[in-house]
Amino acid sequence: ILVRFAGPRLEQGTDHLLPVPLREGGRALGGALSWSKPQKLAPFEQNSPFFGLKVSNDVSVRRQVLADPARLGSNMMIWARLQDGTPLVTARRAGRGLLVLFHVTANSDWSNLPHSGLFVQMLRRLGKLSNGVLPPQTNNKPQSMTAKPASHDIQLATLPPLRVLNGFGELGAPGIETEPVKLAALDHFQPDISHPPGLYGTAGHSRALNIASKHLQLHALPPFPKGVRVEPYKHEKATPLAPLLLTLTLILFLADGLVMALLRGQLTPLAERLGLAQMKKTAAILLFAVLLTSILPFPSMAKGKEKTARQSETYGLRMSLETHLAFVRTADPEINRINRLGLEALSRVIARRTAFEPGKPVGVDIAKDDLAFFPLLYWAVPANPRKLSSDTLARINAYMKQGGVILFDTRDPMSDLMPDQHSARHTPLARLLARMDIPPLEPVPGNHVLTRSFYLLDSFPGRWKEGTMWVEATPKSTGSNSGSAARSADGVSSILITSNNLAAAWATDENGNTLFAVSPDGERQREMAYRTGINIVMYALTGNYKADQVHLPALMRRLGQ
Repeated sequence: ILVRFAGPRLEQGTDHLLPVPLREGGRALGGALSWSKPQKLAPFEQNSPFFGLKVSNDVSVRRQVLADPARLGSNMMIWARLQDGTPLVTARRAGRGLLVLFHVTANSDWSNLPHSGLFVQMLRRLGKLSNGVLPPQTNNKPQSMTAKPASHDIQLATLPPLRVLNGFGELGAPGIETEPVKLAALDHFQPDISHPPGLYGTAGHSRALNIASKHLQLHALPPFPKGVRVEPYKHEKATPLAPLLLTLTLILFLADGLVMALLRGQLTPLAERLGLAQMKKTAAILLFAVLLTSILPFPSMAKGKEKTARQSETYGLRMSLETHLAFVRTADPEINRINRLGLEALSRVIARRTAFEPGKPVGVDIAKDDLAFFPLLYWAVPANPRKLSSDTLARINAYMKQGGVILFDTRDPMSDLMPDQHSARHTPLARLLARMDIPPLEPVPGNHVLTRSFYLLDSFPGRWKEGTMWVEATPKSTGSNSGSAARSADGVSSILITSNNLAAAWATDENGNTLFAVSPDGERQREMAYRTGINIVMYALTGNYKADQVHLPALMRRLGQ
């Protein structure tokens, strides 16, 4: 489809790429030297692809180019008119394509139509025509929008699969075995394995291939006879037979051993010593004990292990398919809510501004959940942190040594103490870190990767801006070359400490409204808080990539040699 718009030059003459011949000059409506007033649009006729669109009374035309009615042919179509009947949009078939002309300009010089919502809808209809979704009309006879196309090229037009339904009724991407559908046969096409139901066409210009045909009629079920009971469908739980079969095998093994012992006469001395009745009683007690210890515990243990394994597998698959930001759940539900909303807002900002599209943030139980799926943990330190067990401490230390990053946020700039002051054990953070394997820390240096992992930053504000961001000290600062976890984790500090309450600065409600005021710089500080969060996430994901860029000139010179 070739869509053209009028203009001052078009008033001077026509060319072969116009659907209708034009009169020289044009028409001005509502000017200083004109008695006429600007014209409104007339309702669209049935033969127009714009049929069904609501015409706004606010749309008016002040100037237009005029079609020459004396030279209109039978193959020329009028798709939109003014109230006085003057053509506003005309079209004509040209080979296998269409020529469409708007008799006004594409800006507001001649009409306010381009500034209306109707104009957008009209262009969308034309887009559907260009994709073969709606058949073009070849005459001005009234036709419905679903009329079958008569031209040979439209009969051969096909629609590629866009989104199709799978066996669970979920709309997803089509497979390689899905084939296009012919446009002419779409209304009566029966879905099959090569043409599953779904959407066919292109984004914004698609047609639906439904499971049910348009002739299907749905009727309510008749009343049930008396005595019929209606119950919901229930899934039957499978009963594991392995414990029962193992128990039966054990019983048969013991019985076989007992029979063999009797046949060999090995139990005769014992029978004479205990008596036959006592021996039978002892054998019955042994068999009963075997049954109790074999049958009862095994099914429950098997079910418990099976359930735990199934939950662990589901959790692992869900966490592996996308990269999630995570926060540590605390005993305070309000802190957990703010952390969740803050990371959700940060994830949306990251998806808009970077190539990284994180999944939905996850709250983790630091003592139970597998931490290996998360590159970054946000840990808001509560006022009274719970005491961590030895197993939990071992899990945290292993997570940090294997490349994970934990961002501790005390949420109080007044508690921003020097690392060596934490040993006083009088702050919540000091009590939390007391038994962890924490490396030496220092304030973020001016040349640290964290200051340029995405944005160029010289501070790391949150809801507050007075606090200091602490990272693992470099060997130059500590005077030691051993024990640094950052060197084994691609230059990434395993621990970050701030007191600026980052999650509260990020957090928004479901409508996108911020939940907490930031101080003292207002919304500019909130923007810097988002940039801080993006830098931290990129730092945890890319390591010392930005730091390596300083060697790029030397590498390029070496490659040039």
